[in-house]
Amino acid sequence: MPDHHERPDHHEHPDHRELDPRKAAILEAVVSEYIGTAQPVGSQHVATSSGISVSSATVRAEMVALEREGYLVQPHTSAGRIPTDKGYRFFVDQLAEPGVLGPSQRHEVSRFFEQVHGEMEEMLERTSGLLSDLTSCASVVLPPGHESAAVRSVQVVGLGPRLALVVVVLADGAVEKRSIELDDDVTEVALAAASSRLQTAARSRPLGAGMDPVQSGDPSVDRVVARALSAMAELVSADHDRVFVGGSSRLADAFEAVDTVRSVLAILEQQLVVVSLLRDVLERGLSVAIGTEHGYESLASCAVVVAPVPVDGQEVGAVGLLGPTRMNYPQALAAAKVVGERLGQRLGSGERAGTPATQGRSRRNAGR
Repeated sequence: MPDHHERPDHHEHPDHRELDPRKAAILEAVVSEYIGTAQPVGSQHVATSSGISVSSATVRAEMVALEREGYLVQPHTSAGRIPTDKGYRFFVDQLAEPGVLGPSQRHEVSRFFEQVHGEMEEMLERTSGLLSDLTSCASVVLPPGHESAAVRSVQVVGLGPRLALVVVVLADGAVEKRSIELDDDVTEVALAAASSRLQTAARSRPLGAGMDPVQSGDPSVDRVVARALSAMAELVSADHDRVFVGGSSRLADAFEAVDTVRSVLAILEQQLVVVSLLRDVLERGLSVAIGTEHGYESLASCAVVVAPVPVDGQEVGAVGLLGPTRMNYPQALAAAKVVGERLGQRLGSGERAGTPATQGRSRRNAGR
């Protein structure tokens, strides 16, 4: 992997203890205004903000001090100031709680999860679209793996003289399929015998567990069983780099520089990199990574917001948002948290009940 994809082993937040309440309030006002307008913020505007009770001259002096300390920067002479990554980090760290979705957005989320049906893959793709619609950012959904899901049934179905389809039904409600090529013509009787042996060996065992069926004495049956087991192992390994991307078309509006849009789109096309990015942020105990904090040089002008997908107290997947560093952090954190929790509830109910909503996932991993 190229050097610009290497990630730091740890992240240290800047020390914000030096900021007194007045500087903190002014910095928060600048960040909030810049997030909303994308225009440099002047001292006169900040002086009229809620919670600021000093003159514009005092605000201007404090903004100069904040610039000297690395929280703000002045892009042009005589222009207002904009936050740096350090300024955004302070703003995020001072949020006691994520923002709250508005009533219409909460209704949209509830209605979505009440009405979404179909294959699991379709649900996950539509979830990524929902998250993007709520935030106007590109969104990512990392689905749960099936390594620990118990096998309910296995069947080998003939598609041709030397081609068959392995169909695996899992306890979490998913139906996985993988085609296998055979060396010789195989009869329906042999396929049925192979299915029976696979069912006996795999039923109620985790998909990721090793399986060693007893030899049948019929070489053609045993070869089918061996190929089917290899296909089932491939299903497990394929779980680790699946990702569903929504709203990537919004990136053109989010970034002014065309080169930045191209770089971000290139990253989103590398599914393994996206999976690693989101998992690394979560593993480091963060919900937000800003600018260079995530360690990807080509995403230095981006921020990443991540929330886990919990099922029965276990984090089985994640949802994430990718946008400019001036993204609306309170809204993004709220949306990721709510969608992650509701998705976890939906997946959990599907695992317990084996509902059709979590069945029939194919292997397409397309982004939107």
